[in-house]
Amino acid sequence: MRSRTALLPTLKYLRRPPSLRPLSTTRSLRASNQIYASVRRPDDFHTYQLLSSSSRTPLITLWTTSYCATCHVVAPLLKSVIESGAGEAEGGVGYCQVEYDAPDVMSDGLGMTYMITSVPTLLSFDAGEAQVQTKITDGKKLADRAFLEEWVRNEARRHGGRGGGGGGPGVFGGLFGSWK
Repeated sequence: MRSRTALLPTLKYLRRPPSLRPLSTTRSLRASNQIYASVRRPDDFHTYQLLSSSSRTPLITLWTTSYCATCHVVAPLLKSVIESGAGEAEGGVGYCQVEYDAPDVMSDGLGMTYMITSVPTLLSFDAGEAQVQTKITDGKKLADRAFLEEWVRNEARRHGGRGGGGGGPGVFGGLFGSWK
């Protein structure tokens, strides 16, 4: 039989509330952002959606074209915001740039599926679903680093919860908004 002093660390662990005990399925407190290669084929896009969905992190997509001057300013800025760790404290995000004018993306109609009508467009996917209510197409907002950092943090708070938490004005928002 073990002595009482040998059991103290175990007893202290068991005295913690269950919500504070780490489990193997518990998300780490600080996740890192994942930056994927540019999307030139619909299969790559769907793969990134599945990876993001399985890790319960939102996928942030920047839809660009090769001829868009604003896109060439926004893309490196957004990538640097994500590389700097924006959103990691909230659970992390995945990021990819979708080359809208790539032949396979154009022929598959991928942009029309998600109502991409102008470039650049910033669109988040949560659990595989496009979050069109937070879609950004304004070039001035997209060129603002502080705005991008806050937008990424807000999207990172979703954690696969399809909507960012807190319910809303929808039919069930008032009923289930506080059940988190």
